[in-house]
Amino acid sequence: MPKIVAIETAIPSNIMTNLILVRVHTDDGLIGCGETYYTPHAIDALIHDWMAERLIGAEATDIESHWRFLYERCSAFGFPGAELRALSAIDVALWDIMGQMCGQPIWKLLGGATQKKVRIYNTCGGPGYGTQKQRPAGMHPGWPGHGDEGQPGPLQDNWASFHAAGDLAEELVSEGITGMKVWPFDRYAHRGGGAYLSAAEIDEGMKPLREIRKRVGDRIEIMIEGHAFFQLASALRLAEALTEIRPFWLEDVPRVDNIATLADFRQRCRLPVAASEMLLGRASYLQLLQANAADYVMIDPTWAGGISETRRIIELAQAYNISATMHDCTGPMTLFAGLHCSVASRNVVLQETVRAHIRTFYKDLIDRQPVIENGWLLPPTDPGLGTAFLPGLFKSGNHPVRRTG
Repeated sequence: MPKIVAIETAIPSNIMTNLILVRVHTDDGLIGCGETYYTPHAIDALIHDWMAERLIGAEATDIESHWRFLYERCSAFGFPGAELRALSAIDVALWDIMGQMCGQPIWKLLGGATQKKVRIYNTCGGPGYGTQKQRPAGMHPGWPGHGDEGQPGPLQDNWASFHAAGDLAEELVSEGITGMKVWPFDRYAHRGGGAYLSAAEIDEGMKPLREIRKRVGDRIEIMIEGHAFFQLASALRLAEALTEIRPFWLEDVPRVDNIATLADFRQRCRLPVAASEMLLGRASYLQLLQANAADYVMIDPTWAGGISETRRIIELAQAYNISATMHDCTGPMTLFAGLHCSVASRNVVLQETVRAHIRTFYKDLIDRQPVIENGWLLPPTDPGLGTAFLPGLFKSGNHPVRRTG
């Protein structure tokens, strides 16, 4: 069995702010790839200063043993955040190695295909969405950029979702994409917090949504992203107005740090609720499900615990007859990891994509691109994840690179 001989990390801040890339090397020459997002330097330290002690010299295919060992120890010091993201990146890389060793794509190792392709929706961000290069005006450094309006230009879908929503909806429909996620009310939280929304602000935020319905009708689903900016009263007022445009779901309108409040919101708003990539690990999702607080369970495989834990959360949701959906608004390995989990479970209804990311900087990160046809994401047939980081990213130069082993 292959043994782990080295772990490499790279922080490509010149490409995607806050992304960290991980490669795990084995003694037989296999290289597994993983990634995660946010606080990359903290995650870098966790991987090299702690997790490498467990992994170097160990068998790469003992995925569950490594997962359990690292999870139990990181959770002993409080609820894991950066620790679980670091574990997620490692776990994805180990599954990549397992697939390569077996000569099979990961979805086959998870039980095979239950769906031959996965329906996508487009999160309407631009090429720089989620980076420090593009953040709302006046926001201090460190703001991750979510909820901004973007700027005019090619693939600036966030700008278009505010200022040319009908054109954008028609363009997406022409590509076969049947869902779009937008955040027309975040601007008001940026200005004054999320405790109060005036009738005028709600009406202004509804204008692009009404334009979408006028131009394409029900040919596209509208997902409303709240980025957890709104308190309960303003969230309920917002939901009342949104009933008009029949949203597919309301996502993270109130925060998820109080599951009882979220359950109250879901019951009173009478619209489907999606929650939430902000939850990490199955224990958090179990509380969500037990409280009947969501209609869709949103999972980020490079935050929630890797492919191993994502698969368990999907099955947990299915036990409650609640559908799952995969989050992706960061890097390509998150998309590929979610795709493998989605193909292997009929309980996953949608895979999030950001077409502006895929069509701009993915080529600077990976050697094989995701295949999207008429609004559907096709499963890879190559062994492992079905893609790999470009080797040059792990050479010293424009960004931090570190190796242990």
